[in-house]
Parts: sequence; structure tokens; C-alpha cells
Amino acid sequence: MSEEVTYADLKFQDSSTTQNTQELDKFGNKAPPTPSHVWRPTVLSLTLLCLLLLIGLGVLGSQFYITLKIEMEKLDKLQNISEELQRNVSLQLMNNISSSNKIRNLSITLQKIATKLCYELYRKKPEHKCKPCPERWMWLEDSCYLLYNKAQTWQKSKMTCAAQNASLLKINSKSELDFIKSQRLYNYWLGLSPNKDSIYSELDDIFNSSA
Repeated sequence: MSEEVTYADLKFQDSSTTQNTQELDKFGNKAPPTPSHVWRPTVLSLTLLCLLLLIGLGVLGSQFYITLKIEMEKLDKLQNISEELQRNVSLQLMNNISSSNKIRNLSITLQKIATKLCYELYRKKPEHKCKPCPERWMWLEDSCYLLYNKAQTWQKSKMTCAAQNASLLKINSKSELDFIKSQRLYNYWLGLSPNKDSIYSELDDIFNSSA
């Protein structure tokens, strides 16, 4: 009986190739990479858009700064003008007050001169139309007197007299004392401020204390 020899060919695959094949079988085929000619224009567009935004922000910031600077300069000018006007108004008020005082003093002086001249005419010719005092006022020596019948406080009476370029009576002579006593007054204010204890005092006591 003859023996037969059988030959078999064995092919061994590379281990790395086998592993890669198994991984591909496990995860499936990978997607092909995106071509560069697709994403490059997108990146360039985004870069250009960001650059334009930065330029726009820079222009807006520059315009805001210029506008703010101009408005601040206008505000400074207005403030300087306002301060100058205030100074001018203050100076004008001071000048007006000074002029008013001068006019008032001049008016008082002229009134005194006119009163004296009128009194001289009236003394020489009583029928003369010139009267040394205003209507309802009484003449004594070099002054005119008005008996005010309306009841007022001392402060209010003082203000009323000042409004007519006059003052409350201050008895400086015996003739003035006799003149006031002859009017038979009951309630009256004098130039002296009333004290706390007594509102009215005897005229003789006031004259003696001031003599």
C-alpha cells in the first residue's frame, strides 16, 4: 500500500493590517476630510467681518470723543459767560445802590433848602401859596411834623416814617417838647425804642433823660 503526501499552503496576514481591518469593521468607514477650498473663504469672511466691526467701533469712539470735547468747550464758554454776567450784574447793582443813595441824599438836601426858603416866604407873606410842609404836616422851626392817627407797632411806625423820608420824633429842644404837649396826645411812639417794662413814658421824663 503506497503512502500519499498532502501539501497545504498557509498564508499568514500581517498583524497590523489585521488590526486595522478589525477596527474599520468595528467603527465603520471614516468620513473624508473637508477640502481646504471650502472652509478657507469662511474664515476669511469672519476675519474681515471682525475687522470691520473693530473699525466701526473705533470710528464711533472717535466721533463720541470729538463730540464730547466740543460740548465741554461750549459748556466752559457758557459758564464763563454766566460768571461774567453775574459779575456785571453785581457791579451794576452796587452802582445803582450807590447812585440811589446819592440821589436820596441830594433829594433830602434839596428838600431842606426848599423847605427853608418856603418857610421864609411863608413867614413874610402868610398868604403866599408856597407851604413849607406837605399837606397835613405842621411846621415848627426847621422841621415838619405829621401826627399819624393809625395805630401801629413801633417797628411799623418807624418803617412808615422812613417811607416818607422822615423819622420818629426825637425831642431835642424845649420848644419841641411844648409843641408835642400842646397836641394832647395819648398814645404815641417816639424815636427811642420802647423798653420792656413800659410802653409809654412821660414826655418830661424822656426830655430830661435825653437832655
